[in-house]
Amino acid sequence: MTAVRRPTFREVTKSTDPAIGPAHDLLRRSFHKAELVGRGEWRESLREREAGVWSDIRWHLVLAELGGSIIGAASGTYLGNVNTGVIGYLAVASSARRLGIGPRLRASLRSLFQRDAQDILHKPLSAVIGEVRRDNPWLRTLVRRERVIALDFTYFQPQLREDDRAVPLVLYYESLDRPRRRLPTDLVRQLLYTTWRRVYRIARPMANREFRRMLTALTDRRSIGGLTPADLVDLAPSAVR
Repeated sequence: MTAVRRPTFREVTKSTDPAIGPAHDLLRRSFHKAELVGRGEWRESLREREAGVWSDIRWHLVLAELGGSIIGAASGTYLGNVNTGVIGYLAVASSARRLGIGPRLRASLRSLFQRDAQDILHKPLSAVIGEVRRDNPWLRTLVRRERVIALDFTYFQPQLREDDRAVPLVLYYESLDRPRRRLPTDLVRQLLYTTWRRVYRIARPMANREFRRMLTALTDRRSIGGLTPADLVDLAPSAVR
């Protein structure tokens, strides 16, 4: 009998890895150009890793491969200053959508974040956050989980190119230390700033109109609650995000 091929999962650790291009192409087919950083940003992050200049930040790219082809890719960043992992991008090839690749990629990133927290801070990971389109059906499933809050304000992914605009998304927070129904507003501000400044490398977030809009939306709120499934529109998205 012919053995059934199973996908393999691995982390990309070298800036010269030939899989970087095909992996970025897979995400490019899943995300609008305005939402996706260039592959040069990936290579630069890996060059920083190779040079040993990272302090309390770690960037990861995880691939799922089958028969010599890339069928899934996910990226994320661990931020030691807030002890939080940020899910960046995740995409699965249409031919592999029923193989459970997405959950396994997320689990791989989470394991890497947990390792980062232990290596850098010597304590467990506090949370995982991510950005999702409001009309993504997966978000409705996500907010039913006890430890997940889809934060109740309009989050913006920053403008990545001069001819693009900031993208309105939903920011979710998955608590790993204890269940939460609300987050302190000060913590949300810290998450916004460190995501823009350290993940997206925006030099001056406070000079950005959309960043100031987010801060204004948090004014006079001591804590931020979560959206419910009824708050979300269930439309078929073009991306996993």
